[in-house]
Amino acid sequence: MEEKAKHIIAMSGASGFVGTHLTRAFHAENYEVLSLGRKDFTLAPEALAERINGADIIINLAGAPIIGKWTVAYKKIMYESRIDVTRKLVKACSLASQKPQLFISTSAIGYYAAEGTHTEERHVKSDDFLGNLTQDWEQEAMKAKDIGIRTVIFRFGIVLGKDGGALKKMLIPFKLGLGGTIGDGKQPFSWVHIKDLIRAYQTVIENTAYEGIYNLTAPNPTTNKGFTRAMGKALCRPAFFQVPKFVLWLQLGEGSQVLTMGQNVIPKRLLDSGFTFLFPEIETAVKDCVS
Repeated sequence: MEEKAKHIIAMSGASGFVGTHLTRAFHAENYEVLSLGRKDFTLAPEALAERINGADIIINLAGAPIIGKWTVAYKKIMYESRIDVTRKLVKACSLASQKPQLFISTSAIGYYAAEGTHTEERHVKSDDFLGNLTQDWEQEAMKAKDIGIRTVIFRFGIVLGKDGGALKKMLIPFKLGLGGTIGDGKQPFSWVHIKDLIRAYQTVIENTAYEGIYNLTAPNPTTNKGFTRAMGKALCRPAFFQVPKFVLWLQLGEGSQVLTMGQNVIPKRLLDSGFTFLFPEIETAVKDCVS
């Protein structure tokens, strides 16, 4: 007889880099994963509620890629793919005959200003498009708490992993010896290894003490230059090229700030809770990802 699933998880964005890794890890733990695709979010709220009925956990990963040219039209897509999807999910949860016990939503460290070091409690919000987008995104997710669902929001740093995400796009130039810094390389680079990200999700699922907003970044942020050196060392390749910021501006416009700026972020709430990182340092994280 087939063993009953420990948890039933309804997940938006399940086909993306993070979603694929989480799904694989959840299946190994005997969790059932229900993937919510674009068609599901064209349903009426009552129909979406029926779709997720029986799921005890909702994981919300949906969102159009941040790195791109931020035209007026693309900004609208970025906004709607986050805020509208989150709003529909929370509404569906409120209508479900069996409400989920846990709602885990995504946000980003783009919430924080480029200057200073930020924790969940002590920080300065960025007063730009990305800062306002993440704020609105989080406000929609927190409405799940208002209907009695334990709610967790993870503010992602740059997620590093072997077969996708930001690292995949960077590997080819580095392997060719064409890797280098963006600008002077002094901009902060807050990141997290995909294995630690998965462990954070598993910890939050199994421990009901976790609630609210958490920075999902390694405890030792680096700089763009520090990341570049780690990549060059791990691949045994030179990494002395420099990409001028204006070149990225010509390609991406306002969207280039994701690459030319950064945030220095500490995962204080995770550390205070006793969570330990397998990859606290950029050198060991990059080496694991490219080996």
